Amino acid sequence: AGMAGGFLLEIRRGTQSALLVIRYEAGLPSSPVDVSVAADCLEVRSGESREAAALPAEVRLAPSSCRGLRRVPGEGLHLRMRLRRPPPSADLVFIVRESLKPQKNYVFSCQSCGDVIVKDRKFLRILPLPSENWSALVEEWCCHPDPFARSTLHPQHDDCFLGDTFFLLNSGNESHKSKENTRVICKRCKTMLGETVSSDTIKYYVTEVTIRPSEGSFSPTPRSQFIQSMVAQILVELSSAKSTFRFTIKGDNGKIYILIWLLNSDTLLVESLGSSSSHSVFTLFGDIFMPSSGPVGTWNAVKVLYQPCVKSRNKDIADAWENDIGVHPLKFPSETCMELLLILGLSTLSLPPSLRYLNSFQV
Repeated sequence: AGMAGGFLLEIRRGTQSALLVIRYEAGLPSSPVDVSVAADCLEVRSGESREAAALPAEVRLAPSSCRGLRRVPGEGLHLRMRLRRPPPSADLVFIVRESLKPQKNYVFSCQSCGDVIVKDRKFLRILPLPSENWSALVEEWCCHPDPFARSTLHPQHDDCFLGDTFFLLNSGNESHKSKENTRVICKRCKTMLGETVSSDTIKYYVTEVTIRPSEGSFSPTPRSQFIQSMVAQILVELSSAKSTFRFTIKGDNGKIYILIWLLNSDTLLVESLGSSSSHSVFTLFGDIFMPSSGPVGTWNAVKVLYQPCVKSRNKDIADAWENDIGVHPLKFPSETCMELLLILGLSTLSLPPSLRYLNSFQV
């Protein structure tokens, strides 16, 4: 019994509050359980067994604020408490925007296999694009025909244009376009990297390409970690810039794969897997869900509600969201949408069952 199943501490920085779940390995322990909560550690005693877990240095609890203790069958004990001080804020670096600077040489590589796509490219201009439906908004603002109707935003050779989920480059003489359609494919691993927009412009998706200075070396990031990091950044950036919290995740085939509702971006998760080996769900994406050092791991997280829309699931709500001006569409390669759906599903399974759903949405 005890903390053999570990614990999960879900902290909200904004409210300085925390939900603590002490997981049980199986059913009720045979002898009474004594739970001690100190500012910097948790301890569970039951009969002769005693298990303690030290909290990370940035997390300090206020034990006197413990309230709402309840036992959830099959999960363990749930209780809420406050923190003594807020943990340091999550340091979100918007990788693409921050990593590109004018007048420096960059190498673009396939994120999946590391093959170089664009070598030693220097940009004079790095410019953000208007949102994808900007031309529709122009019609609302202009009392005369759209002055931009015949002109498209195409980068010159030393330009890089940044969109929400992609960047546009002048293709120059790159030759890895697939002949039969507009998809741009990695020559080595055949992953879809982007698509051709015109005869001289290529759109690369930020989830498929890594960018590094020419003098830097390639250091691979596990695929699931990279996708999560990119998508989280995009959600946080758009929600803060546009006060948009609902998103449709679309494939390059135009189909909606996922509906996402951003709840918050100030969550800090602290987790101990305890002495249990039963959490096989963690091993599939071990780069994320296993503690990075020692028995207790911490992660910054964005908390989202989501609905899968594959195979015509949730079609009614997907249609309603698609026609809602308050919902922001995000487009990725269809394969990446399926990867994201798998990552979300595994993330949901890593939560205690009572925390996996909110109304009809998964968490």
